[in-house]
Amino acid sequence: MSHRLTVRGVIAAALAFCSAAASAAQPVASVPELDLSRYAGQWHEIAHLPMFFQRQCVADITARYTLDGPGSIGVLNACRTKDGSMDQSQGVARPVEGHPGRLEVRFAPDWLSWLPAVWADYWVIALDPDYQWAMVGEPGRDYLWILSREPSMDRALFDQLKAKAEGMGYDLSPLVMAAPLR
Repeated sequence: MSHRLTVRGVIAAALAFCSAAASAAQPVASVPELDLSRYAGQWHEIAHLPMFFQRQCVADITARYTLDGPGSIGVLNACRTKDGSMDQSQGVARPVEGHPGRLEVRFAPDWLSWLPAVWADYWVIALDPDYQWAMVGEPGRDYLWILSREPSMDRALFDQLKAKAEGMGYDLSPLVMAAPLR
């Protein structure tokens, strides 16, 4: 009986600690300004939290954004797979009104665009003033990408971005490195 109480006590303490740590985290916040014309172009992925749609990617992960018209941004994600071939996924993004650093992204066919469930949050949560690096996440803290205009990133900058993400409550223990650091 006392062993059960001890185990329950340890579990309760662990849950209380995790709850306190989560409540101490800063909220996930998007950048207050985002110039889509400067954000457009090619980005190289440096690291990401694991996600189902990237399970086949092993190298050369990129995202290209194009301005396709008012309120429409083309998205082309690409990566090299284990067999050496390139995999691509084409989508579209749209700005969230009233929140310049927030977009919604859809990779489902156009005819499904009316369904809210096909749109995913894409929040730029950190951005270089010169648009040379960005960190993208979403309010549930399930997804995170660290992006750079170059195919590698300075280790000190990478560590700063990781610390910022952890400060917002992201668990980076499963972070996947997609590119080298220098």
